Amino acid sequence: MNKYFQKMKGGGTRPSGTNVPEVFWSGVGSFLGIFACGYLSLSYFTLLDLTLLIGSFGASAVLVYAAIKSPLAQPRNLIGGHVISGLVGVAAYQLFSSNLVLASAVAVSFAIMAMLATKTLHPPGGATALIAVIGGVPIHRLGFLYALIPAGLGAAVLLVVALLVNNMSENRKYPEYWF
Repeated sequence: MNKYFQKMKGGGTRPSGTNVPEVFWSGVGSFLGIFACGYLSLSYFTLLDLTLLIGSFGASAVLVYAAIKSPLAQPRNLIGGHVISGLVGVAAYQLFSSNLVLASAVAVSFAIMAMLATKTLHPPGGATALIAVIGGVPIHRLGFLYALIPAGLGAAVLLVVALLVNNMSENRKYPEYWF
């Protein structure tokens, strides 16, 4: 038991700080990516009773603009993680809509398992699955389209902005790999 609790002490070294250019490019990328999703959503998708902006994109922005070398931030993970999690979340809602607590737990846990099985782990995907359950009537009305719009298309917009912005700096390269 003591060994178990000793693990909780940590003991690793804290990462070094981030330099000013990294902070700048991360800020520019995240601003432009979220702005693009919001602008497109208000200009085009709201008219169709759709959205292109969901909460999990905030966490995706952290990965694709600030943690660009992470395997979790690569295009396969970004797009695949959101689309797969969106599909799982919608299925969980449709199967268990009478019990939102159960539907939420099933959505997140099965989304994690599906992302791991398909090598598309993207932590914001867990939120994408959860939003499919708790997102309310406008999200529920989308059904499986939710996996494509907003989840897939919004992630694609973030990816395009990440490709453009992350490669503007001499010291940044994105992506590390595609597949």
